[in-house]
Amino acid sequence: MLQELMIRDFAIIDQLTVDFGTNMTVLTGETGAGKSIIIDALGLLAGGRGSSDFIRKGANKSLLQGQFTIPKATRTYELLDEFGIECEDDILILQRDIYRSGKNVCRINGVLVNLGTLRQVGQTLIDIHGQNEHQELMDPERHLALVDNYQPEILAKLAQYQILYANYRRLSQALEQREKNAHEWAQRLDMLQFQVNEISEAQLHEGEEEELQEQKRQLDNYQTIHHALEMSYQALNGEELDVMSVLGNVMSELEDVAEFNSELATIYEKVSDAFYNLQDVAHEVSGQLSDLEWDEELLNSIEARLETIHQLKRKYGDSIETILAYYDKIKRELETMQQSDENLEQQVEQVKEAHSKAKKLALEISELRKQTAKRLEAEIHQQLSALYMDKAVFEVRFLPANGQLTETGLDRVEFYIQTNPGEEMGALARIASGGELSRIMLALKTIFAQNKGVTSIIFDEVDTGVSGRVAQAIAEKISQIATNSQVLCITHLPQVAAVADHHYFIAKHVANGRTETSLTILNDKERIEELARMLSGSSITTLTLEHAEELLKMAKEGK
Repeated sequence: MLQELMIRDFAIIDQLTVDFGTNMTVLTGETGAGKSIIIDALGLLAGGRGSSDFIRKGANKSLLQGQFTIPKATRTYELLDEFGIECEDDILILQRDIYRSGKNVCRINGVLVNLGTLRQVGQTLIDIHGQNEHQELMDPERHLALVDNYQPEILAKLAQYQILYANYRRLSQALEQREKNAHEWAQRLDMLQFQVNEISEAQLHEGEEEELQEQKRQLDNYQTIHHALEMSYQALNGEELDVMSVLGNVMSELEDVAEFNSELATIYEKVSDAFYNLQDVAHEVSGQLSDLEWDEELLNSIEARLETIHQLKRKYGDSIETILAYYDKIKRELETMQQSDENLEQQVEQVKEAHSKAKKLALEISELRKQTAKRLEAEIHQQLSALYMDKAVFEVRFLPANGQLTETGLDRVEFYIQTNPGEEMGALARIASGGELSRIMLALKTIFAQNKGVTSIIFDEVDTGVSGRVAQAIAEKISQIATNSQVLCITHLPQVAAVADHHYFIAKHVANGRTETSLTILNDKERIEELARMLSGSSITTLTLEHAEELLKMAKEGK
């Protein structure tokens, strides 16, 4: 149940907080006062599509917040558990901020969620029925879903069927694509085989290119390296200049005097360290000279190998690591295609088997739909009778199908109606008038309200095109729905307003050059005045007030 709605900077609403009670609440007011704006706000709070156009002029964002109480063991709790959102004391708070940039920030009990999550939860809390739902009745493509929603068993089987159907379509499309692109398939197979062989034969390993480049640099600079090493060794241990001998003599002389003071000892240690370090260097230089050799054949093979790597990099990636990663990828694809190529008959059988399973369940659903359609027809007749359409004949007609599986199964249905005896039985979209559509829609919603378990049902001027005793029947029907669910209703009919348990009046006024909307709950005296206005317009007479008082009295007695 919706307990409280808070709206900030939304359309012509500056700030508005509304407390809602149980059973039926009605909102009335002059056209343009902002009644539908409140319904728009509730729709957005439940995850509906929104835009920055809703933001009040001069504001940076709109804020919508609703507080709900939810009973245990409902679909709402299942979703909250699924999304990891806690709900204490059966209180749930939805909030949505809409920014001018187009960004939406959504929260459920303070937890940030995306718009899809808000919509999933919101749809279990709020069910909005407006004049646009007449369009749903006018669209035959939507009729099948209405039949399915009437019977939970159909929905359960349909969910199972859609899994089977999705698997069938996946397998079927893969086979169709393969047959359609047999030539491209063969080309792809050949190309992958060539690439796998080419990379495999190269026998690349990570770090190889760096190693080869290092060897090539050394061979390319053989003369320079040899000259440097030779000159260094001759300087350290040569016949003309023997640095090591000279440094050895220096070290001997200092060793003799090192014991006389600490500074001389330090100098000796430094010279000693230098001597032994240079001795190591001389040994390493000698080793490098011994190992250094010119190998033209090796240089040629290194250059050839680097060219191979360059060509592979040009084709398959900018490094050996990238090439090897690409190799692993295409090798897996090649293996899959080869297995698939070998198992074409198996693939055909898989498609046949998937189709058979999906069609079997589709036939079960079709039979269940036909049984359900009969029960739905009977219940709609009962509801229409209470709405002064007792002579109408309503039929759920199954249209010829082509036998092809679709996402919804094998069936196509359309609602047909005969509004008066002797008239033509025709498609609902072609036969029914606006007032008749209102009553048929209300009959359907009365039936479905018992099954859906939604806590708050909102009717936005669903009584369009009716008056008199039909208006009274619609009022009684909405009041009946409100005995099991909270109902919020926007109406222009005094009969509907009179049966409400709570009555709000919506008005707009200009303050500081800006149009604003206000909401006031009416007491009995004020309700009589508002009902009188709804009955007669701007001119309210004593007789109109008496009529309004009688209307309210009768409504209370009828509860």
